[in-house]
Amino acid sequence: MDWMTLESIEGWNEALDRSGKMPLVVFKHSTRCSVSRMALKLTEQRWDLPSDVQPFLLDLLNFREVSQAIATDLRVEHQSPQLILVSGGKALYHANHSAIDPEELKAYL
Repeated sequence: MDWMTLESIEGWNEALDRSGKMPLVVFKHSTRCSVSRMALKLTEQRWDLPSDVQPFLLDLLNFREVSQAIATDLRVEHQSPQLILVSGGKALYHANHSAIDPEELKAYL
């Protein structure tokens, strides 16, 4: 799985704009959290989504302001770890902590 990284609000805005053409998934990851590490690993192992879904990884410790922009733009309360499916500039699905399961995303595509 090839994650694209989100490291700026400008990068997030570009990704959000592109979500009108192709869906994207954002994984908000805390590098200090064992639950986040486990959820990321399971997401990578279970990833079986169409190739037109772009996966983005956000390092929360280094880019907290990007996480806040995502929460504001999508009206989804910030959590960590968190998986969000975005299409057409809107959050179609989100899950937190141990509820994260990429298989559930398929129903929303």
